[in-house]
Amino acid sequence: MKPQLRLAEETDRPLPYGLHAVDQSDVDAVTAALLSGCLAHGPRVGQFERAFADTVGAAEAVACSSGTAALHLALAALDVGEGDVCVVPAVTFLSTATAARLCGAEVVFADVDPWSGLLTGAGVAEAVRRAGRPVKAVLPVHLGGRTCDMAEIAGAARAAGALVVEDACHAPGGADADGRPVGGCARSQAAAFSFHPVKAIAAGEGGMVALNDRASAERMRRLRNHGVTKDSAQMVDPLLSLDEDGERNPWSYEQHELGFNYRMNELEAALGLSQLSRLERFVRRRQALAALYDLRLASLSPMVDPVRPSPGEKPSLHLYQVLVDFEAAGRSRAEVMRSMAAAGIQTQVHYIPLYRQPYFRARYGELRLPGAEAFYAQVLALPLFPAMADADVERVCEALRAALA
Repeated sequence: MKPQLRLAEETDRPLPYGLHAVDQSDVDAVTAALLSGCLAHGPRVGQFERAFADTVGAAEAVACSSGTAALHLALAALDVGEGDVCVVPAVTFLSTATAARLCGAEVVFADVDPWSGLLTGAGVAEAVRRAGRPVKAVLPVHLGGRTCDMAEIAGAARAAGALVVEDACHAPGGADADGRPVGGCARSQAAAFSFHPVKAIAAGEGGMVALNDRASAERMRRLRNHGVTKDSAQMVDPLLSLDEDGERNPWSYEQHELGFNYRMNELEAALGLSQLSRLERFVRRRQALAALYDLRLASLSPMVDPVRPSPGEKPSLHLYQVLVDFEAAGRSRAEVMRSMAAAGIQTQVHYIPLYRQPYFRARYGELRLPGAEAFYAQVLALPLFPAMADADVERVCEALRAALA
C-alpha cells in the first residue's frame, strides 16, 4: 500500500493549523537510511549540517534532537550559566526561556510590540533596566516566521554587553528587509532552528544551530554527545587514552565537561536533508496562501487584522496570525475557536505570555507587560501549510466570518 503523501482534496476534510508536507522523495530518503545499516553516528547528519549552513549563509551548522536542544546547546556553548541573566520576549514558546533556565540562568521577560508580538530594541533596553544587573544574552524570537529588527536588537544588546542568540525555530528560509537570510548570524552569535512536523521543514523532530564560529560549533558537537571527544589531539590523559606510540586506543574516549544526549539520528537527517531541497518551494507556497488570506479577510477589517511582516521582508511564514477584536464581535476567543473546530478547522494561540505560566510566576512573581497582554488578547492562528489548496483559505475565512457573526 502506497503511503499517504498529502491531504485528500475533499472540501470537508479536517484542517489542522499546521501540517508537514511529505512526498515520495522523502520516503525514498528515509528508506535508504533505514536500509543502510547505519541508523546513528552515520554520514547523513554531517551532510545535513553542511547543506543547512549553505542554505542559511552560515559558516557552521550543528544538528541536534530538537529546537529546544538547539537553544540549550547554543547558550551552553557560549558559557551562559549559573547566576547569568537572559532577556526573553514574553510572547514565545516555553523553550526559549526553558533553555536559559536549563543553563542555570535567570530570565527577565521583555515586552513585545502589541501589533506583531515581536521583540524590539526598546523592549530589550527596558528589560535590561528592569534586570538591575548585567545581562549575558538576549534571545529574540522570529515569531510566526516574521523577523525581528535585528539591527535594533543587536544595538540594544551591544549597549548592555550581551550576546544575541536568535530563536529562529519558526523562520528557516526567511530573509529580513535588508535581504539577510535568517541564520546567517550577521548580528548574532547563533541562531536555533526546529524541524518539528509543523515547521517549515520536518525531520520528525530535530533541530539545528547555525553560527559562524568554528570553535563554538565543535564544542556544541561535543556537548550534544555527553561532552565526549575521541580526538587524540584534545585528549588530556595519555595513560587513559593513548598507547605507547601516542596513538589513541581504539576504545578510548574522554569526557571533558557535562553534556547531553542531543544527537540527531540518520533517519531524521535523511528526512531533513530531503525536505531542505524543497524549502524554497514551501516558503513560496506559504507566502502565496498568506497573500490570499490577506485578500479574503479584508472585508472583515477592522474586526480582523492580519499580523503583517515588515515592509520588504521575505518571511518564511510558519503561522498565519490575525488580531481579532473579540469584544467588538461579541464573541469570546474560546467560542470562536470551538465554532471553527465544529466546522473541522483547527486554530491555535501563539502564545500565552510566559510570565503567566505557573513555573515562571512562582519563580519571578506576578507580571503584566502591556504589549504582550494586548497581543495575547487578540491573536489567533489560522491553518497554514503547503498542502493547503486555495479553496481551503476560502473555507477558513467563511468559517471565521460565521464564527464572528
